[in-house]
Amino acid sequence: MPNSTITIDYTPAFEQGAGIGRYVRELTHALARHDTDTRYKLFVSGASKSALPQQLGDNFHWRNTRISPKWLARLWFRANAKFPIEMMIGETRIYHATDFVLPPTRPKTRTLLTVHDLSFIRVPEAASPALKAYLDRVVPDSIRRADHILADSQATKNDIIEFYGSSADKITVLLSGVDKRFKPVSDAGMTIRSKYRIPKRPFILSVGTVQPRKNYQRLIHALANLRKNGIDIDFVIAGGKGWLEDPIFETISKTGLSDHVHLIGFVDDIDLPALYSAANCVAFPSLYEGFGFPVLEGMACGTPVLTSSVSSLPEVAGDATVLVNPYDLDAIVDGLQRLITDDTLRKSLIVKGFTQAKQFTWERSAQHLKEIYDSML
Repeated sequence: MPNSTITIDYTPAFEQGAGIGRYVRELTHALARHDTDTRYKLFVSGASKSALPQQLGDNFHWRNTRISPKWLARLWFRANAKFPIEMMIGETRIYHATDFVLPPTRPKTRTLLTVHDLSFIRVPEAASPALKAYLDRVVPDSIRRADHILADSQATKNDIIEFYGSSADKITVLLSGVDKRFKPVSDAGMTIRSKYRIPKRPFILSVGTVQPRKNYQRLIHALANLRKNGIDIDFVIAGGKGWLEDPIFETISKTGLSDHVHLIGFVDDIDLPALYSAANCVAFPSLYEGFGFPVLEGMACGTPVLTSSVSSLPEVAGDATVLVNPYDLDAIVDGLQRLITDDTLRKSLIVKGFTQAKQFTWERSAQHLKEIYDSML
């Protein structure tokens, strides 16, 4: 087939360590293992050629521009400079925009758009105002122009239909996976505690950017209640600074928990399995998620998980976690207390968690993505 090239926007994988960056990175690498025949271009904006990662396979080729993603967005969507992406990547049969926004393309190029979540609509008070204003402007147009859309979960697909009136036939749910490196790590505690300066007390772990949507303020209040109930436990937050984080730090100060809440910053991927394994339990009562990697990763590492009963999280959790209303502090406290003190519940959820996590593999995701590409070609 002439010009059967597929171009994937790899920029998020290059510039973001977690979240969408991990999604693009893991999915692309699994695709490289699954498909050695199709010609792929990986487009990266804001990078020199020398900074690009190693080649994934003979059928994967890099295309880059040193123009940053922010400047491209300003040119395309603020200055209305509608030069097509093909001017930077060359001709392509399919262009896969992996991060909410579809750039201008030539008419004959087929377009695939990944929409990870609509948190900026569902939970607007937890969104960065500048980012929300940008997404409110460009996402509806991107959804309208895309030939097909990928949603991270059925919850996200339902939101796209509800808020943008898209046809259900235009949207495919592509579930993410959990990498095989996420498994129980024996004797992980001492090393990981030393590296990230975590005290020797048992700890609840949350993984995610420090921002309101992750519900850290309620978790800090929950920790205060647990400690008042006589449970000697700390709270560890593994995630880089995000936005609107000042109230979170104020809550730590007001509750007097500065010695028991540990913000250890962004954690290297290589350290995450040991960190999950060292935790007493994982708490992820997010207000909204398009998918929720920490739920899967915690289960795969043999650590019991508490998460939210809203958005996509029940899809990921199945019956293998404690599900709570993320707005109900008493429910969060009760759920965490049960996870910490009820050995029978812990053992049951650990077994169920291993089974649930095995259903989500990047190989399966990559195979599904290849089928979607083939149908578009």
